[in-house]
Amino acid sequence: MSATYRALASVVMLIGFYVVALLQLAAVVALGVWLFGHTSGVITGKLLLPLVVALGAVGVGMWKAIRTKNEPAPGLILDERAAPQLWATVRELATAVGTRAPDEIRLVPEVNAAVGEQSRLLGLIAGRRTLYLGLPLLQAMRIDQLRSVLAHELGHYSGRHTRLGGVAYRGRVAIGETIERISPRNPIGWVFKGYAMLYLMVDNAASRRQELEADRASVALAGTEAATSALRTLPALDAAWGFYMRRYVEPGWSAGLAPDDLFGGFAHLLQARRDEIDELRENAPEGTPSRWDTHPPIGVRVAAMTSVPPTAAGADDRPAWILLADVAGAGRALQSLVVEHGSRRLLPWPQFVAESVAAGVQRQADGIYRAAGRFTGNAGPGLPTVLELVRAGRLGEFAERFFGGATREEAAAAFAGPMETLLDNAAVRAGRARWQLSWSGPAQLVGPAGEPWDLAEVAKLAVAPESLDEALARLAALGIDVGAATVVQARASARDADLIGGLANIKIDGREHDVLVLDNGLVLIPDPGKAGEGEKRLTALVGSVPVAELAGRHPYLPYEEITSVEVRREVPLKATLTLFDGRTVQMQELMASEFLEKRSRDTLLTVFRRING
Repeated sequence: MSATYRALASVVMLIGFYVVALLQLAAVVALGVWLFGHTSGVITGKLLLPLVVALGAVGVGMWKAIRTKNEPAPGLILDERAAPQLWATVRELATAVGTRAPDEIRLVPEVNAAVGEQSRLLGLIAGRRTLYLGLPLLQAMRIDQLRSVLAHELGHYSGRHTRLGGVAYRGRVAIGETIERISPRNPIGWVFKGYAMLYLMVDNAASRRQELEADRASVALAGTEAATSALRTLPALDAAWGFYMRRYVEPGWSAGLAPDDLFGGFAHLLQARRDEIDELRENAPEGTPSRWDTHPPIGVRVAAMTSVPPTAAGADDRPAWILLADVAGAGRALQSLVVEHGSRRLLPWPQFVAESVAAGVQRQADGIYRAAGRFTGNAGPGLPTVLELVRAGRLGEFAERFFGGATREEAAAAFAGPMETLLDNAAVRAGRARWQLSWSGPAQLVGPAGEPWDLAEVAKLAVAPESLDEALARLAALGIDVGAATVVQARASARDADLIGGLANIKIDGREHDVLVLDNGLVLIPDPGKAGEGEKRLTALVGSVPVAELAGRHPYLPYEEITSVEVRREVPLKATLTLFDGRTVQMQELMASEFLEKRSRDTLLTVFRRING
């Protein structure tokens, strides 16, 4: 069966989706007529209303799908001047696979490549073609590996896989919109969900076969080694990109900063951590087949590639980025198109890392300072507050809360780690040290002339009363004013927090709330809305804005302000939270409460157990 006919199967399934809707509509009408003849109009209306609402959702989903435009995704359009060698390569490969070259090439920020076609009349008439090429692929791959990726994507064109892509996409939109709008308790929704699962199984099976077909073009034009190594490089590169964003970009981004060369930084990381990425590629997981995947597992694809008769394609280990006239300029242009910086300050990488790491260390220090303030009753705590506890011999008592199960003596000694963080922060705030960028490892603290600074030994001296004065003398000799190191953020915020759960229509002190469970606190949203729509409401809420912004709009209760939790009943949940200032918060789950995901209550109970130690 050709790829076109397999894709047509998805279209037939989509048509079947609406046939099912029409049959159910006919059944509802027949039921309504029967009920009206045997019961009152009021009873008929009450019984039919949920069914009519469900069928209305089908109409809304279909209307949204029809109105969805198959527009090209955002990216930097590469013309002949920007990428002469890339265009020549693409045209050569297109001729080799027997297809028309794309009309445009768009550089995109993803670790991916794809093709699209704006076809008409259900794919019967070909349309404008777009090749999407991820800049990270150009930065990380050899030319022969990139040729295999391009041959694979052009193979989708020669196999006519893209002709019905728009129709299949609209089908997914229609089904997704319909399912989202039908209550999980509605019996009509059960039928649609079952059919949706069947539709996705058929559509995904067609997609997997098309990927294997396109892989054959990849091997034929680039060779087995280039094709298989490129395929194994993709998950390694994806992991490297994720690491890069988490470790290098996001800390500064959350601090109101942005790097002025986002993609250039990734190129530096690839160069500095080449051995690590090679190891990731060699150990890429084979994967296990699933009927829900749109692509076969890597192991299946590699096995299929190695079974294709070998070709005479030659190796080309030159870096793929030479196919662009100016890869650095293309990266900056792409960043300006696809990255919304908002009010963030654009900084060169060395300054960006220095300020972002300093902001992170300050947040860690603030957490310790706030705890010291609660412990001592000091309204403006800082490093002097902690050092006074050391001199008074009370550091162990204070440090116990950071090292559960340790004795006071053990906790005081272990506090050398947090103390080093406080001293590093004090050195930066005094202008005597800064954080230096390293692409091969964590940022390093360096002194005025760029010499490495290590305050670990001073921190060990600073946690014992008998050696505290020596520690202070060493700090003074380095020009560090410990008195200037004070709390910056007097109350914990949800910045950098992750959402780990959500509960809808929970009573907080007798008033209904939606509760978002973050990894460092609770967002309490009063008077959220009627019960029965809680899961849908929570899903829409957390998908609309970042959780840190939600915490800024609504009452926020950091876990560090909760001294203990008394759980009087786990299911349905009933608990009393006692705060450090003596106040209590009553929390009670209702019969109508719903969860963002089914383990949200268990997640919250785990948080409570951690608070209680």
